[in-house]
Amino acid sequence: MKTQGKKLLLLISFLTFIAGYSQVKISGKVTFKSKGINEINVTLKDTYDGATTDAQGNFSFETSEKGNHILTFTHPKYQDVEKAIVIDNQNININAELKEQISEIDAVVVSAGSIEASDKKRATALLTPIDIYTTAGADGQISSALNYLPGVQKVGESEGLFIRGGTGTEAKIFMDGSLINNYFSNSVPGIAGRDRFNTSLFKGNIFSSGGYSALYGQALSGALMLESVDLPDQSSYDFGISPIFLSAGFQKLGEDKNHSFGATLGYSLLSLMQNVFNFNTDFIDAPQGLNGDFNFRIKTKSGGFFKYYGMYDSNKMGVKTESLEPEYDFALIRLKGKNTYHNLSFKQKFGKYLLNAGTSYSYNRSDLNFSKEVNDKESDPSQLLTEGNYINFKAVLERKINKISAVRAGFELNNTNEKLNFTEVQKNYQDLISSVFAETDLGFSNALSAKVGVRAEHSSFLGKSNIAPRFALAYRLAKDWTSSLAYGLFYQNPESRYINGPADLDFQKSQHYIFQVQRASEGRSLRFEAFYKKYDQLIKTFNITPDNQQNQQIQTALNNSGYGYAKGLELFWRDKKTFENIDYWISYSFLDSKRDFTNYPVSLKPNFASAHTLSAVAKRFIPEWKLGVNLSYTYAKGRPYYDIATKTENSRVINYIRNEGTLKDYNALNISFNYLPNLGKKDAKAFTVLVLSISNVLGSKNVYGYNFSMDGTRSSSVVPPVNTFVFVGAFISFGVDRTQDAINNNL
Repeated sequence: MKTQGKKLLLLISFLTFIAGYSQVKISGKVTFKSKGINEINVTLKDTYDGATTDAQGNFSFETSEKGNHILTFTHPKYQDVEKAIVIDNQNININAELKEQISEIDAVVVSAGSIEASDKKRATALLTPIDIYTTAGADGQISSALNYLPGVQKVGESEGLFIRGGTGTEAKIFMDGSLINNYFSNSVPGIAGRDRFNTSLFKGNIFSSGGYSALYGQALSGALMLESVDLPDQSSYDFGISPIFLSAGFQKLGEDKNHSFGATLGYSLLSLMQNVFNFNTDFIDAPQGLNGDFNFRIKTKSGGFFKYYGMYDSNKMGVKTESLEPEYDFALIRLKGKNTYHNLSFKQKFGKYLLNAGTSYSYNRSDLNFSKEVNDKESDPSQLLTEGNYINFKAVLERKINKISAVRAGFELNNTNEKLNFTEVQKNYQDLISSVFAETDLGFSNALSAKVGVRAEHSSFLGKSNIAPRFALAYRLAKDWTSSLAYGLFYQNPESRYINGPADLDFQKSQHYIFQVQRASEGRSLRFEAFYKKYDQLIKTFNITPDNQQNQQIQTALNNSGYGYAKGLELFWRDKKTFENIDYWISYSFLDSKRDFTNYPVSLKPNFASAHTLSAVAKRFIPEWKLGVNLSYTYAKGRPYYDIATKTENSRVINYIRNEGTLKDYNALNISFNYLPNLGKKDAKAFTVLVLSISNVLGSKNVYGYNFSMDGTRSSSVVPPVNTFVFVGAFISFGVDRTQDAINNNL
């Protein structure tokens, strides 16, 4: 009996032990917006028990745990969910509905109208400083490199960004949020001014060809926002030498690595190249320029950041052209220009708020002297002198609502004081534009976001105000595909050069409608954009002919009765992946535009608008040769040209077209080579780049337009100063090796 009792006791104990460790099945389904989702980690908290959902969202696993436990559902793209369960001897079925994890990296970003290069994760196309320097034909200038992107027209005879049917003055350029007045150097009619600012000063840019942020204003067509570099990684010294310029500079990083300062100095002179190339332009005074700049950057103990940049620039040139008038043989123009620009910005976080504040000041002087030559004797010159002082101040306060939502607001003051003196025409133009603005980024999910903003402005000169709402929406169509819609109202004061007499004027106005679809994946980017712009209240002008200046006319604002439109399609494709060690991009723009503005007698296709523009850029770096090879090509359908004159009919002065036509198509193939002799030398003390650049290598004889005599019977073509130009230069850096940057950005 004792033996049987022991056996019975042992059996009961064994059954009890088995029951205590019996497996319980836990199963269920995980959904997002009522649809099953896979690869969700389902885990019994603080244990090793769990499973991963299948393609339908189902999961199932067994556990021997008992009592109160927490079941967790986790995935990087969704918010974590925890559910309390009680485990006994019964199987458990439990479901979970997840919410999307809002992520700044994964969230769709509004990009209609914009190409951003300041944040690689959000960039449609990157135009870093190395990109710009290695784009053949760009001459190291930001504005020239933008000509190879969709939406920008190739207009060689005048400076400025001509965007989607807008004039060069309808696009504005900003540095660290502050407006840059006179971004381009002073020049003479028919020759475009160059960028005044060194490309290496900026670490990135946002180029908006329409629908830009409410933080910026006074631009009917587009905006270029430049972001300057922060503290350098280490101290460095740079030198540049070529047949047309000399330059030197340095950047000194403090021992605490919280402050730096630097300066550059440069001088340019074109006279040597005049002896080498057959110039189309007769420079009686070879173009020359002197420029210098200074900068400092300070990072405060509280996390604030000060940036200062100041520059001075002077240039002069003289041009002689064969006269179209029978009274004299040649017309001569001499230029002396001076400019200074200063920019101070500050950034600081105060708890949940971020303050961005900045101010800028610039002074510009353009001294043009016109004279005539008869029988080798030059007449006394007449002077056209313009001077301008410009002050800009801006403050923006931003607060993040969550990871992808934010609200920002601020104000801006833009003061202008300009003087003009030309024989009996004299003026002193003064205006203070006061602006307030607010904008919010609304992230509804990783697939849907919006940007809503409004800007209000008041002009003291016009005595009028405006309110400009702006709205944009972005939606992710698939993993790599996104779409964007943008609408905006934009105002701009009449150009001060037209305000030479009394007139009742108002703001010029444009409305932008933009639709974009883009695909962005590793190494590749495809972008399609359609747009429509409506212009209202554009300036209409009439001509003033000063005494004794029959060959010089000044357009003067009459009213705001002008109007117009621009519509078109754009395509951009960039690929760094398909071909080994080759980076290339292709852009195409179709533009249909008409305007009735300035002295146009009727609505016409603007003389700066080309219906079709195609650009291609290709770059290849060959490490074994230490050589970078860069190609670029631009084609633009011939632009229209007009000879507009005035006549009197029924005691009324009217404008009419005396001559018109279409220019020949524009073609230019450019090539450049970058040789890095110190590549691979670990003990090299200097980073050297030798550059050879040939613009318009095929020698295409492009024509930008025509000048006409006062009676319209004679004409002369407006052409580039030289058809083909060769640049040779050496750039040397001490203290910092940029070799790998040069290689990486060329691959």
